[in-house]
Amino acid sequence: MNSQLNKLKASVIAIVCLLMLPLCAFAQLPAPTHGWNLGNTMEPPCGVGCWGPPPTQALINAVAKAGFNTIRIPCAWDSHANQSTYQIDPAYMAQVKQVVDWCIADNLYVIINDHWDDGWLENNIGTSVDPTINAKMNSYWTQIATAFAGYNNHLLFAGANEPNVSIAAQMSTLTTYYNTFIGAVRGAGGNNTNRWLVVQGPSTDIDTTYNLMNTLPVDSTPGRLMVEIHYYSPWQFCGLTSDASWGNMFYFWGAAYHSATLPSRNPTWGEEDYVDAEFQKMTDKFVSQGIPVMIGEFGSVKRTTAGYPDLTGANVDLHLASRTYFDKYIVDSANRHGLHPFYWDTPGGGQLFDWTTGAVSDPDGVRALTGGAALPPPGGNTPPVLAAIPNFTVNVGQTVALTASATDTDQPPQTLIFTLLSAPTNATLNANNGVFSFRPLVTQANSTNNFTLKVSDNGTPPLSATQSFTVTVNPLTLPQFASAGWNNGQFMLQVSGQAGPDYEIQTSTNLTQWSAVFTTNSPATPFSWQDVAATNAAGFYRVVVGPPLR
Repeated sequence: MNSQLNKLKASVIAIVCLLMLPLCAFAQLPAPTHGWNLGNTMEPPCGVGCWGPPPTQALINAVAKAGFNTIRIPCAWDSHANQSTYQIDPAYMAQVKQVVDWCIADNLYVIINDHWDDGWLENNIGTSVDPTINAKMNSYWTQIATAFAGYNNHLLFAGANEPNVSIAAQMSTLTTYYNTFIGAVRGAGGNNTNRWLVVQGPSTDIDTTYNLMNTLPVDSTPGRLMVEIHYYSPWQFCGLTSDASWGNMFYFWGAAYHSATLPSRNPTWGEEDYVDAEFQKMTDKFVSQGIPVMIGEFGSVKRTTAGYPDLTGANVDLHLASRTYFDKYIVDSANRHGLHPFYWDTPGGGQLFDWTTGAVSDPDGVRALTGGAALPPPGGNTPPVLAAIPNFTVNVGQTVALTASATDTDQPPQTLIFTLLSAPTNATLNANNGVFSFRPLVTQANSTNNFTLKVSDNGTPPLSATQSFTVTVNPLTLPQFASAGWNNGQFMLQVSGQAGPDYEIQTSTNLTQWSAVFTTNSPATPFSWQDVAATNAAGFYRVVVGPPLR
């Protein structure tokens, strides 16, 4: 009876997991995420298109075709609402829905938010709750959620943009507004009951978010909240357009992209190691706890010689190349840390696309942002390229073996060295030829193991590339004696169990001291074994699985 009950419990658990799978599939945005912002388009308080061309289907189609898989649509709901009734203009709602429909038709994930919107929310977060702001949050998001109630989980809602919060009391106020936002969406019914919702960290700053956002808002649907931060560091490279008293502009970014002829414009902080350290904070605080994090905006100013008279000649090419490297590094590091990056793009001098026709204006930038290569530094060392490594699912004892494939276009050929940046201690990697091996232990059953493999060249400066992948180890099925009995004067056992583990049969006469009598490595199962030394005396048998066996 107990055996049947256990089987029933296992079946019920399996059925529950299968029923949950479609929801869990939406637990994060696409991986890797190649996100893009429809900036300065739907969110101007003066009306759609007053800061540049209005959106077109050709533009959205071009974004999808270029390799972006998620679009963030900044919106301005308060600027298009009656300030007495808080009713959103139906014409504006229809404009937003049109863009969302274009995105959904291209199989894109979509995020709509309430952006700057003349600062009604983000610039007025004090140490106590403002009833008017709270009422607007409830009214606007009830209307938005109702309008989109039939849209599936390819559509996400984000409650704010860059809420100006710097102290704990303001964080408490912001959390109250988020509670109102979430309650309004969930209360609208339809697919809103399990839609993914995004809440912005204080000032969308990594360090402030790490320090102040210690709890998430209340949500009646568990496991459906995502955190958003933005990344514009170092600001001297990303956004500063003239020298300031506190610091001068950086034209170049990345260890291999420093200028020998204009060293005053090389960064003094905020390059590769800084990016990784900042993103790791979000991984540690949220992603490791199952809370997705999106980088809702990142990017850098494209500087021209007209506006920057000291940026001339070869340094212009170096600056443009370094921007593609910055973009690629942010995207790759974000995805490696489990974050979801979105490039900030607007109509104007630095855009990736023509806003009207959809024509690609910056193919180098598009390539770097969608998984391709960055431009190499002109005349300098080029980084090696690692071939993609797939994810694996194996049983305990089944070896994952591969040879990392790396190429480097520099001549003469450079020496490439392979290292593991992150891996369980029982994984090995040959530094010279990239041969990788990992054989999961019994203690690693039912786990997902993260690996990051790095290849470095010996150029000047030395450059590197990384690839991350996972090895999921299935739960261990305990072995069983399928049959046992005497056969022609010998005792025979048949053992059934999972393929992959090592098996060892042990014997005992007292159930305390055991001796190994048979060991086999990763046998085909079931397998049989005969104890040729068996007698009529009392004895006991057990089967042990590994690695390790002892």
